[in-house]
This record gives sequence, C-alpha cells and structure tokens, in this order.
Amino acid sequence: MRSATQMSRRHTKPRTLVFGRLLAEKIAGNRVALTTVFMVLLVSLGCGSEQVTVAEGPREYLPSDYEHVLSRWTRTEHLVSLAELEDLLTVTATYESWDFRWAYVIRYARDYRLSVEQRKVLLDSTLAETRAYHQFFVALYGGNRRWVDLTKPNSAWIVRLIDDKGNETAPEEITAIPKPGPIERTYFRYASVWRQVFRIRFPTSTPRGPTIAPDTKFIGLRFAGAQGSEELHWELR
Repeated sequence: MRSATQMSRRHTKPRTLVFGRLLAEKIAGNRVALTTVFMVLLVSLGCGSEQVTVAEGPREYLPSDYEHVLSRWTRTEHLVSLAELEDLLTVTATYESWDFRWAYVIRYARDYRLSVEQRKVLLDSTLAETRAYHQFFVALYGGNRRWVDLTKPNSAWIVRLIDDKGNETAPEEITAIPKPGPIERTYFRYASVWRQVFRIRFPTSTPRGPTIAPDTKFIGLRFAGAQGSEELHWELR
C-alpha cells in the first residue's frame, strides 16, 4: 500500500487543488521544483484512458494509423513522494497486444519496404506470440537509476501482471534494452537515454489456468516495492 506521503497520478484528481497548494507552500522559492510539480499536476488532469479490446481477427490499418494505435495501447503513471518532492517512479508501458502488433507490422513493413510475402510471414509470427505471452514494452524513470533496473536482484521494484479477479503473475522473462536504437526510438518515442527500457513477458497461462481471466474488466501491470506501489490499467470493453 502507498504511504500517506505518496500519491499516484491515478488517484490525484479529487485532491489536485489541495496537492498543488501544499506543494507550492513547501517549495516556495524553488523554481525548478515548482516547474516539476506543475508538470505532474498537468498530467494528473489528463483524460481517462481509451478502452481497448484483446479480441483477435483481421484489422484494416494503414501505416499512418500506427501513432494512434500506439497511443491507445500505451499508459503512463507516476509515483511521487510529497515529503521529499521526488519522482520515485515514472512508468510508461505499451501492451503489445494482437491489435497493436497488427498496426506495428503494417508500419514496419512500409518503412523497411518488405514484400507482401515478407510482411505476411512477420505478421503471422508476431501474432502467434500473443497466444503464448502477454508482452509489454516498458520505460522507467526513478530518482536512483540503479534502483529501477528490473533485471537486478536488488531492484527497488517488482512487476506483476494483474487483473480485477485477483490474478497476479510474475514475469517469465525481462529483457533489458540498454541503448534504445532507431527502431525503439522511432516506434516507441518515449524510450530515451534518460529511462531504463525493457521488454517484459508474462505467460498467458500457468498450471493454475489463464493468467488473465476471460471476463476481467482490465489488464494491468503492478509495480511494487518498499517505496510504494503503482498500477497501469488497460480497461477492456
């Protein structure tokens, strides 16, 4: 559970004015900190996330549709310490779903001038992966860079796949991308040298059954540790 001195973007809307006043009093005269808080408040006033579907089936995307599809499947959350005015954890993640992968391949095939057959092979292989894994492209930022390396045993954070039925699943694989290249920087524009970047895979099923219930209302990622916890949700329609 979050401590009383921490707030996440998901739960700040009803208290935005109080939050802003208290922080302004605490950091009066600190122009840099005030700017940081102002940016966090702007994010907290953002619109709700678009609902998504994990249904399979053909799509009719054009290369120009990719940016919109990327936005639909990407979530960002912040965990802020009020006591220390520190951004403990900022997470941006894209759920690489069936729908997202279809749009990605269409864009990638255009950019790299793939033949129709090459595009079909790539599309078939990447869509098949969604039946075995729930995969996420994740970029993290925290006050201490070493603490947000999810591949290290002493990382400050663990990550779990969750749903609204109480299912919670550990990753099967976490792959670090230490230096995001042209592909990552082009297709996931939030990836940068200022963030730790990973691809995280969770199994779609375990001996206990599906990791995400068929009738769940959302698919989520939970980041938790001694400093608090944060969740990103993909609400389903």
